[in-house]
Amino acid sequence: MTLAETLQAGWYGKGRLPWWCYPLAGLYGAVVAIRRALYAWGWLRIVRLPCPVIVVGNLTAGGAGKTPLTLALSDALRTRGYRPGVVSRGYGGSRREPMLLGDTPNPTEVGDEPCLVRAAGVPVAIGRDRPAAAQLLLDAGCDVLIADDGLQHYRLARDVEICVIDGDRRFGNARLLPAGPLREPLRRLDKVNFRVCNGGTAQAGEIPMFLRGGTVRALRDGQERSIADFSGARAHAVAAIGHPERFFASLAMQGIDVIAHPFADHHAFVPADLAFGDDLPVLMTEKDAVKCRIFARPDWWSVPVKAELPLAFYDAVCARLDSR
Repeated sequence: MTLAETLQAGWYGKGRLPWWCYPLAGLYGAVVAIRRALYAWGWLRIVRLPCPVIVVGNLTAGGAGKTPLTLALSDALRTRGYRPGVVSRGYGGSRREPMLLGDTPNPTEVGDEPCLVRAAGVPVAIGRDRPAAAQLLLDAGCDVLIADDGLQHYRLARDVEICVIDGDRRFGNARLLPAGPLREPLRRLDKVNFRVCNGGTAQAGEIPMFLRGGTVRALRDGQERSIADFSGARAHAVAAIGHPERFFASLAMQGIDVIAHPFADHHAFVPADLAFGDDLPVLMTEKDAVKCRIFARPDWWSVPVKAELPLAFYDAVCARLDSR
């Protein structure tokens, strides 16, 4: 078992964590508290942009559904007359300087999630210096910004904070990294404006979100088919996301005999990773498809999903923006 697998088992199951996780978690918690205090006291500079900023993030390490929510929120803002843009660190990419993405960005340079968002027609800027990247979006005509995975990035001032919660795994053992999956203590939830629960059962004060999808799309030519066409048949399923089991379970619920191939989040795929030695179809997430399209075979398919949330959620977010 790898270290990552050992930690995951300890966080979300009944596995035993290495002893050194606990003192490191104490040290990590102290650093988190000091850093937040330095921003609160003004010793570290917070940059306020001349437009509203919405932060979409989570408290746990790994994926919780931030990107589907970011896309859904962008669509809702556009229908209400806003011109949204998304600012991202570009995790997994090699680019460090701020960059406004073109129509065909390279995922190895800018990261997989920014490519996925840009493919949906949303302006995206990436960079470690998020305020500088955000300025590129303002110069491009955006009037509201969504900071993807920005809950812990306090340098960028925000008007709305949205925390996405994995409805299946929740917060695991509720300990801080590396003794648990938490980036910040659970009391941080009291400070956010909205808590969105992805799947599972939403608890009091949480907004339910579900990922829906009924089609698959060929990586090579964009041909679309119903996912029901794969029901009753075997297929390889590839996922390099924070919680691959969610993707595999969604395919199994469609009646597909899944051969699961989990990879680390943001894994940089090469053709050998998907050389399974047979002619079975390969199904993967949209996030993984942006990295595999360049060497895709004819029977490789992405499985797009769309986040569904109550309309009242979007109305409440826009009300906060209007009040600003």
